[in-house]
Amino acid sequence: MKNIIHKILSLDLVISGIALIILVILTFLGSLMRYIVNRPIIWQEEVQIGLAIWVIFFGASAAFRYSNHIAIDMIVDMFPKNIQKIIEVLIAIVTISVLFFMLINGKNLVLQFIKTNRSTNILHIPSQYIYSAIPLGCFLMIINYIIAEIKIIFGKDLVGIEEEE
Repeated sequence: MKNIIHKILSLDLVISGIALIILVILTFLGSLMRYIVNRPIIWQEEVQIGLAIWVIFFGASAAFRYSNHIAIDMIVDMFPKNIQKIIEVLIAIVTISVLFFMLINGKNLVLQFIKTNRSTNILHIPSQYIYSAIPLGCFLMIINYIIAEIKIIFGKDLVGIEEEE
């Protein structure tokens, strides 16, 4: 069961990795087409924006899982160990609150795009497909952050994070 949950939670790393590879290749090809062949790829920017959104939100989720997110360790480390645990919990509460806020607003944004039938100008990709990375990524970030914090605070690895490190 632990292995299945770990594989499901690892999808963010796979999705962000594939999106990043496509983004780099597309950017490189776009530069070649624009400056060497003198025929720019007109739809390139639309795809790049969508891929960047998916890379950012799913990559951040993977970073949370391994506690590679931005932290203020230098300041926290100045306090005694028992105070550090309290600060960790407070930081966790604030972080999860912000992610939950982003999840709700991301969901509302996607619902608005569905209602208005909005799509990209050139390729007519429905905007909800692009921006659904926001609520999905935030949901995964919340789960991964909670798992990582439990590991840090209580020393319990709930889904086998250490197997991959």
